[in-house]
Amino acid sequence: MPALRRAANFSRTWAFYEGRWHEGNVPIMGPRTHGAWLGSTLFDGARRFEGVAPDLDLHMARINASARSFGLKPMVSDAEWLKLAEAGMAKFDVAVALYIRPMYWAENGAAGGGVRHDPDSTCWCLCLYEAPMPQPGNLAITLSPFRRPSPDTAPVEAKAGCLYPNNARALAEAEERGFNNCLVTDLLGNVAELGNANVFMARQGEVFTPVANGTFLAGITRRRVIALLRRQGVTVHEASLRYNDFAAADEIFLCGNFSKLMPVTRIDRRDLQPGPFYTLARRLYWDFAHGRG
Repeated sequence: MPALRRAANFSRTWAFYEGRWHEGNVPIMGPRTHGAWLGSTLFDGARRFEGVAPDLDLHMARINASARSFGLKPMVSDAEWLKLAEAGMAKFDVAVALYIRPMYWAENGAAGGGVRHDPDSTCWCLCLYEAPMPQPGNLAITLSPFRRPSPDTAPVEAKAGCLYPNNARALAEAEERGFNNCLVTDLLGNVAELGNANVFMARQGEVFTPVANGTFLAGITRRRVIALLRRQGVTVHEASLRYNDFAAADEIFLCGNFSKLMPVTRIDRRDLQPGPFYTLARRLYWDFAHGRG
């Protein structure tokens, strides 16, 4: 099995695991590993692009916050994660866009109950790999029939791997209907996020984004974009929003760590254009990332 995994078509990858750097998709789990079997995996994701890694320290801190909320032990300090990430980035050409992913998982189940994980068996690694930045283009969205779980039904306060199959099925269902992404609501029908990113809309000269109500990950890039827009004098509301609010919006755009900021160009049958607030947000974020202004 390890040989098969090494033969897969992964982009260039380096991982720090068990005290040293490994090139490629190093095997880290076995069939008895709790994380592989019962889902006790956590991760975070940062980006390096155009030679910069904005908010890298916040991403390294968030993996430890996830561990504490999930009941795993944060084995690596925030500063140690950051130092390792910087060492890993140095293994790639500075012009190459990277995804930077710290991870925790449990190796063993708790004594007397296999479903529960044993915090004392927490393992970790840091994985960096080449991942080109998506470019703005046609991006059509729809409303997903699937919903985000609430805090009393899933560990939504952590960036846990077990939450992502629900997002994946929402994206797959939308793609089967000819869309690139989808609005996912909470259990009450309020829009929470897109299938893989946070979402913004503008109407009558003001910007709106779903209020962080504990049903979705209110991302680091989202928080940064809100602050940058407000500093520029833009009114940004964090509010309870319904699908009809987005259907009637003047513009819609997404933000997330992987693609940063992208405009939505269609919602169901209605075409949209990249608008002034998206254009401003993208410019402000790029200026922030590169230390300009």
